[in-house]
Amino acid sequence: MTSFLLPHELHGDGAHKVFAVHGWFADRSAYAAVLPDLDRVTFQYALVDLRGYGRAKEAVGAYTTAEAALDLVALADRLGWERFSVVGHSMGGTVGQRLLAVAPHRLRRLVGVSPVPASGMPLPPEQWALFAEAADSPENRRAIIDVTTGGRRPAAWLDRMVTGSLARSDRKAFRAWLDSWAGEDFHDQVEGATVPALAVVGALDPALSADLLRRTWLAWYARAELRELPCAGHYPMDETPLELLRVVEDFLRAEEDGRTDQDERADRDGQADQDGRA
Repeated sequence: MTSFLLPHELHGDGAHKVFAVHGWFADRSAYAAVLPDLDRVTFQYALVDLRGYGRAKEAVGAYTTAEAALDLVALADRLGWERFSVVGHSMGGTVGQRLLAVAPHRLRRLVGVSPVPASGMPLPPEQWALFAEAADSPENRRAIIDVTTGGRRPAAWLDRMVTGSLARSDRKAFRAWLDSWAGEDFHDQVEGATVPALAVVGALDPALSADLLRRTWLAWYARAELRELPCAGHYPMDETPLELLRVVEDFLRAEEDGRTDQDERADRDGQADQDGRA
């Protein structure tokens, strides 16, 4: 595997540097809905295109999460980022966890949005066929998006998601990425990591559920947290962008004022109680 300068765009000029890594179905445009409301004073975000996507659609490579983690480190070096946080969606959450193995000393905080666990995602044969054939089948892509958002989203939105996915990904790379994020188990390399790690899941997502993340993410990471968004499925960036952004940036911001994870968690729990009584 060789390092590659990932195409990227920068937003903000804050001291806290953050990579935003997309998932299997999208390129960096996956984060378009949250861009207008980013905290650009506290953070500087780098939205990247992984190999086989967006402006890196023609890039050759192994198309693995391990390779992508090394690509992020190479980009951090080019940007002059000694330390950084990572926000990764789905497959991108697996890439973020790979950084716990290859560069834990450089990682400030890790956020997985509907993250695939570091153990991969073993699928029964019929589901594997659905996912594997999605490289060539728009219908399969649509079915996957529909199921993982609880079957509640408008047909036009599903069609738009599929059209965007087809336009922004290379077919062969898309298929190769599946073998990596779904089929590789590296949790023994990251278990016990002490980097603060937040998993955000959507209550409408039956695949990457809160229960699954309790058995994986919360069990493996010493400073792990879990938040469930009640009105989101697998794509909170599109489904509940403001709720997602508040949760993510509150977590990333926790160390900025010297507060501990426990302080932040107590505040969030207290606010949830108040919201419930309102």
